[in-house]
Amino acid sequence: MKLLFQTLCLCLALGLAISHHGGEHLQADEPAHDHSQHHGAVLDRCDGMEMDAVAVTEIGTPYFFKGDHLFKGFHGKPELSNASFSELDDHHHLGHVDAAFRMHVPDAPEHHDHMFFFLDTKVFSYFNHTLEPGYPKDIRDVFPGVPDHLDAAVECPEEDCKTNMILFFKGDDIWHYDIKTQKLDEKEFTSMPNCTSAFRWLGHYYCFHGHQFSKFDPMTGDVHGRYPKDARDYFMRCPKFGDSTNHVEREQCSHVHLDAATSEDNGNVYAFRSHHFLRMEGEKLHSDTIESAFKELHSEPDAVFSYEGHMHMIKDNEVFVYKIGEPHTHLEGYPKSLKDELGLDGPVDAAFICQDHHIAHVIKGQTLYEVDMKATPRVPIKDGPFPLFKYVDAAMCGKDGVKIIVGNHFYHFESLKAMQEATAAPESKRVSTELFGCDH
Repeated sequence: MKLLFQTLCLCLALGLAISHHGGEHLQADEPAHDHSQHHGAVLDRCDGMEMDAVAVTEIGTPYFFKGDHLFKGFHGKPELSNASFSELDDHHHLGHVDAAFRMHVPDAPEHHDHMFFFLDTKVFSYFNHTLEPGYPKDIRDVFPGVPDHLDAAVECPEEDCKTNMILFFKGDDIWHYDIKTQKLDEKEFTSMPNCTSAFRWLGHYYCFHGHQFSKFDPMTGDVHGRYPKDARDYFMRCPKFGDSTNHVEREQCSHVHLDAATSEDNGNVYAFRSHHFLRMEGEKLHSDTIESAFKELHSEPDAVFSYEGHMHMIKDNEVFVYKIGEPHTHLEGYPKSLKDELGLDGPVDAAFICQDHHIAHVIKGQTLYEVDMKATPRVPIKDGPFPLFKYVDAAMCGKDGVKIIVGNHFYHFESLKAMQEATAAPESKRVSTELFGCDH
């Protein structure tokens, strides 16, 4: 019994010592990191969670960090961060990713296109998802004067901030860090909330606080417009989470890529994204759920094209056909298999028909097919390779030519012939602002 008592006392003492040692790096006013979201936890970004950090990769994909998980892009399930950045899990005394950004400084090749992750007192530098030699390092050794336990960070190139800078956030404190001179200037952004994460996207700066965000000026911190807004409206694909959502503004200004789009003979445009669609009639915009107007389709078409007053909607290996009207009428006998209807196996990426024509142009990977809609049976003819884009999200053809939509941008060709003969993609334009007229 005496030996058992001594053993219990020794275990208790060791436990207290380990607990004390593991908490030494925490400041008195710093809360311990929450490890509740650990391996095996089921995370759903549509629950309104607060992200720990956001960074955009060198190929333009936003990474959202939560606990030891990572969301890649604006939709999809989470994965463990250590699957992409294994070393982040080697330092078990560290908590979640506090802040992150991608350094974009072409005249500083040693840091250009490197991703920096801040965890407690340490900073990790990755290039092409490979940890740079010597990292992790103490934050003060890489960014002199920058404090530990940050809340957020975001890069600001010289075209926006006059010189290449990093903005660091911690509580009410905000700093501008000059990359070249390593000078640190404290700023006072009175109109901004405290940022739990921040990132630069399409030339704009976003401060996330909880599941809301505000767009701000990186030099002054000024917030203009109707903010805050719910991140699930603009940066995630969430089918439904509240009755107060302004669906028109959400679909008009969302940064999430489109699933499909089509232009009718009268010029009306339909754009589909997840469970919602946007209809443009001249300058008038309408939005609703796909379920309400195209019940049989339900959601997320792969491609849509309009032909002779009917909308052909492709999803997986099926084709749904609706007669255009108020309401749209689902034709009897549909859906039919894509193979029977167009002679192709799914899935496809995009499809369109130009006005007054009967040839459906179908994009599947980097191959373009032509299908004569008047032929029986319909047989796809390989028009040839389509190497201008690695992938296509949507496409449509109207009076002003062909628009190829990739991610948040679209590429305008004056005609089908111009697209087929092009050797390089034209200048990209933003879907939200230049196609849908979003003002912010």
